[in-house]
Amino acid sequence: MLIPPPLSLYVHVPWCVRKCPYCDFNSHSARGEPPMERYAETLIADLDVDLPLAWGRTVHSVFFGGGTPSLMPPALVDRVLQQASARLRFAPGCEITLETNPGTAEYGKLADYRAAGVNRLSFGIQSFDDGCLHRLGRIHDSAQAVTAVRQAHDAGFEEINLDLMYALPGQDLPMALRDVARAIALEPTHVSHYQLTLEPNTVFAARPPRNLPDDDLAWDMQEACQALLAEAGYGHYETSAYAREGHRCAHNLNYWRYGDYLGIGAGAHGKITLGAEQAILRRWKHKHPAQYLDTAGTPAAIGGEERIEPARRPFEFMLNALRLHEGFEWAQFEARTGLPRGALDAPLAEARARGWLDDDGLRVAPTGAGRRYLNDVLELFLDPPPAPAAP
Repeated sequence: MLIPPPLSLYVHVPWCVRKCPYCDFNSHSARGEPPMERYAETLIADLDVDLPLAWGRTVHSVFFGGGTPSLMPPALVDRVLQQASARLRFAPGCEITLETNPGTAEYGKLADYRAAGVNRLSFGIQSFDDGCLHRLGRIHDSAQAVTAVRQAHDAGFEEINLDLMYALPGQDLPMALRDVARAIALEPTHVSHYQLTLEPNTVFAARPPRNLPDDDLAWDMQEACQALLAEAGYGHYETSAYAREGHRCAHNLNYWRYGDYLGIGAGAHGKITLGAEQAILRRWKHKHPAQYLDTAGTPAAIGGEERIEPARRPFEFMLNALRLHEGFEWAQFEARTGLPRGALDAPLAEARARGWLDDDGLRVAPTGAGRRYLNDVLELFLDPPPAPAAP
């Protein structure tokens, strides 16, 4: 039986000062001043359309992503949060994250975001090496990155994440380790550390950068940086996420645990469990900001939606849950997919035989080998036999 899981709210702000050549997110270079006042009002109209999917439910986390959400003035972030919390009950201590570009951060503005209710900042640092930043097309330099994080501490933020990338053009192992060491010195509570990949439909995919580290060097970087983060007290709890004790990202944990989320904003995606109908609905909004602004608040803003059939749920669940080192509890799988554990029998037996997954009867978790070869593990669950009917 499907039981509605915790609910999050995702708010997408689609504009950037300049789109990075590696980015495949729904982001658009701002030409002139983005219409943020109108966009903030449109976000609330968009939420009103989605509200019937979540009547009476509590929001446990909010995440402003992009694009560059820190282009939205604090007063408008405050307005969005005030209007959203008037429509949906926010849990006490609700985690509210704002993605922030160091090139757009200012001390006064950061303090204003905190006053608006934002209690977690996620900085897109990527590297502290100015040469790497230039090759990545970032608008900030290393000095701005350091200043922005220090200003966040001064503004009273206790929850700070730093995004770092490795296997960058022209990067060697000592450079990757220096990036992590400089991040640790700034005392964030959370670090996201992930490999640069050449995603389809990006500038880098069409024109790959020169001097990319090979796979062996990239693996050496990953292992060495993991060890450095562990030594500094950052627990590796998800494929690319490291946190000090008690500071894991609640919003992303909800994704990885196959939780529910409303998605508002241009191109935003949502996933909602409809308990009364025993169904899982995915809904997404039109990607282009102009089309979104013209249609939000009406059904025409919905770019599409689909119901996730039971046969697809095992792969969707595993795609998320196996990113976590702790894996998942069987009770969680049954509640979030509405399926019995027998739906995973064949692929799970194969994964265990290959030494990729452990199953103690209560919890399934990836082994060290399973984490390294996660894509291979997931392929086993991609086309499973038809799922047994739920009891």
